[in-house]
Amino acid sequence: MPTARWNGAVIAESDDTVVVEGNHYFPPESVNEVLFEASDSHTTCPWKGVASYKSLLVDGKRNPDAAWYYPDPKPAAAEIKGRYAFWKGVTVE
Repeated sequence: MPTARWNGAVIAESDDTVVVEGNHYFPPESVNEVLFEASDSHTTCPWKGVASYKSLLVDGKRNPDAAWYYPDPKPAAAEIKGRYAFWKGVTVE
């Protein structure tokens, strides 16, 4: 089962991930939202649309914008709507 970890904590875990461009996108119900912190950051992908970000806060350590998701993706990326992917030291195994 794919599991995302950072700073010793399980961030997300699910058998229902969607892999796009090598990234596992976890369903929202599989993430530990207690570890997430709001972010005002956004980026734009030409075919997926506008991504929103969240930072991680685990045991007093902050990992800014380490999680991203597409709340309203373009039609070509509809399968990842609302799902979370990770980077910046988050491991997915």
